Amino acid sequence: MKSGIVVLDFGGQYAHLIANRVRRLRVYSEIQPPDVDAKELEGACGVILSGGPASVYDPDAPPFNAEVLRAGLPVLGLCYGHQLVCQCLGGEVAPGSTKEFGSAVLAVRSRSGILKDLADREVVWMSHGDAVRRLPDGFEVLGSTPDCPTAAVGDPGRRIYGLQFHPEVAHTPSGMKILDNFLTLCGCPRTWTMENYIRATTEEVRAQVGDRNVFLLVSGGVDSAVAFVLLNRALGEARVLGLHIDNGFMRKRETALVREALREQGFRNLHVVDASEDFLLDTEGLTDPEAKRKAIGTTFLRVKDRVLADLRLDPEAYLLGQGTLYPDTIESGGTRHAAVIKTHHNRIDLIAALIAEGKVVEPLAQLYKDEVRELGETLGLPKRLVYRHPFPGPGLAVRALCARGDEQFEGLEEAQGQVEEIAARYGLKARILPLRSVGVQGDFRTYAHPAALWGEAGWGDLERASTEITNRVRAVNRVVYLIAPDTLPALRPKRAFLSRPRLDLLREADEIAMTALETHGLMDEVSQMPTVLVPLSSDGQREAVVLRPVSTPDFMTARFTELPRPVVDEIAKRILALGGMEAVLYDVTHKPPGTIEWE
Repeated sequence: MKSGIVVLDFGGQYAHLIANRVRRLRVYSEIQPPDVDAKELEGACGVILSGGPASVYDPDAPPFNAEVLRAGLPVLGLCYGHQLVCQCLGGEVAPGSTKEFGSAVLAVRSRSGILKDLADREVVWMSHGDAVRRLPDGFEVLGSTPDCPTAAVGDPGRRIYGLQFHPEVAHTPSGMKILDNFLTLCGCPRTWTMENYIRATTEEVRAQVGDRNVFLLVSGGVDSAVAFVLLNRALGEARVLGLHIDNGFMRKRETALVREALREQGFRNLHVVDASEDFLLDTEGLTDPEAKRKAIGTTFLRVKDRVLADLRLDPEAYLLGQGTLYPDTIESGGTRHAAVIKTHHNRIDLIAALIAEGKVVEPLAQLYKDEVRELGETLGLPKRLVYRHPFPGPGLAVRALCARGDEQFEGLEEAQGQVEEIAARYGLKARILPLRSVGVQGDFRTYAHPAALWGEAGWGDLERASTEITNRVRAVNRVVYLIAPDTLPALRPKRAFLSRPRLDLLREADEIAMTALETHGLMDEVSQMPTVLVPLSSDGQREAVVLRPVSTPDFMTARFTELPRPVVDEIAKRILALGGMEAVLYDVTHKPPGTIEWE
């Protein structure tokens, strides 16, 4: 391999994010399976073992070639990788007494080696259930948290280190410094650039496409816009056809804005179709989030084929282009040992089959949002397009939760008692809500309940209460705070599916929220703010809405954004004035344990 870092992928949500962060430090990186032949490491400067959803003591844990630890290269194990290093070298790993998800404080014992120049106490990001109970011979504790005595360990003589936390995520503030220390210890050359990526990707696209053309699905977001520019540059405008499909789940006036924005950039090879009726029919009566996502992905492909036929284009002469990013792949369980968190519409089985046949072009598939934005700027796109808030491919379909209305959730009495006890310590009242949403904990998908809090509290107490509840109450993976009214109504599931009236109501609420961010100059503070319609009602008529503002550079981890309370109150007042709404809640959950989208 080229001189750089090899990342061994154990299926963790952040495996490729590690490679991203290494590239951010201008060092070449590549991903290899955990049972890689040691010969493949020749030329490498060092090895990083990723996290993963398995336990190292499971009989079906991913196979690992332990010769990697005896190759004489510096090694850094992260989360699962940290536990595996310790177990393979004679230590012991067992279930932790407390599971940690989200923010923790590391007490640094040794400010040398990979922890060089850190402070005595550092905020770190955790996502684990197991822990190292006994260290291997030669290892020492370099740092600990209140719930994890072996949070940072190492054998400096052998240049082997392990971290239970995730330095690669943006919410470990000194994480890049830790990785930089490791790369310095490895003696890596700092030569990787975005210009190198553009050159290499252009060559790869031309080689894959050959004498065919590309039919690119263009949502209008930064990902598809950057992919559109890159493909046009690699192949020429005559060989790329962009298709924007109005699926009926768009924001208010979104399709018109997309058309205008791309044409302002000189794109003349964009075709726009309204297929909203197709998508509404194909999702009629669906409540399960995975079923909705898969139905939407299938409909996209069917509409694409119909447009090809209408334009009298030979489908064999076109490859499908997508602006897929790496988070789409990993959350869809798209690597060898990864768990499915949620199936993205661009990763359904039909797409996977086309990928296997070499019929899909995805020039951004190894990148993260921050890298795509840097790429967009390098390619000359304006900042207002590059830094638009993301909008999911399934659009409002995954922000309008659905229910049959007869859902029963039994056995929550103990969990309710735990939530109330924790909330009371912060002077709050609490109730587990009778619906479920998707989350990610310890690299696994969860489908669990939100807990609602109400009463007087600042953002700091709400963050602490949310973290404590999601860490200690298994039935809860998300916490929301009641903004209006003052007391939580007796909310019950309401029969509700994807329909034009519900989607129109959500469109209005979404526009109120986004307009408020724009008016108050908060668009740069918030990376994304889904407005979520939840089918809960006290009277069977009205519903509730959840505001989900988050801050994140890469969308693999995220913190809920602490918006000014007067702005939040203004948004809530205007949403309740729409009619059809009886409660406005605010999601105070980080990722993990809650995904950014609720479905």
